[in-house]
Amino acid sequence: MDNLFIEIVAPDRRAFQGEARGLRAPGAEGSFQVLKDHAPMIATIEVGPIFVTSMNGEKIGFATSGGFVEVLSNKVTVLTETCEPASEIDVERARQAEERAKDVLARTQDPEERARAEAALERARNRLRVSMGEV
Repeated sequence: MDNLFIEIVAPDRRAFQGEARGLRAPGAEGSFQVLKDHAPMIATIEVGPIFVTSMNGEKIGFATSGGFVEVLSNKVTVLTETCEPASEIDVERARQAEERAKDVLARTQDPEERARAEAALERARNRLRVSMGEV
C-alpha cells in the first residue's frame, strides 16, 4: 500500500472510508498528524476538527466530538462519538445551539448544568469553525 487506508466511523454512519495521504486529528494531548508508515498507536481525540488529505491533496474536514484513533500498518481507524462532514453541517442549527448554550451559561450557576452548556458551546463552535474552513 502506497498510502494510508482511513476509516472514520460514528455510531450512526461511516463518515469516510478510503485511501488518503494523511489525517490530522484533535488529540487529547494536542493535535497530531498521521502519514504513511506512522508508528502503531492508539490515541484519544477530543472535540475538534479531523482533516483527511485526499490522494489529490484536497483537505476534507469533519467536526467530531471525541473518540479514539488506532494506527496500525498504514491503516487508520477513527471511532468517534459523532462525526459530521463539513459539507453537511447545518450552519444555522449550529448557531442556534451556540446561542442556547450561551443563554444557559448566562443564567445558571449550577455546576453540572454549566458543564453541559460549556460542552455544548464547544461542540457548536467546532461545527461552525469546520463548516467555514476556519481551523
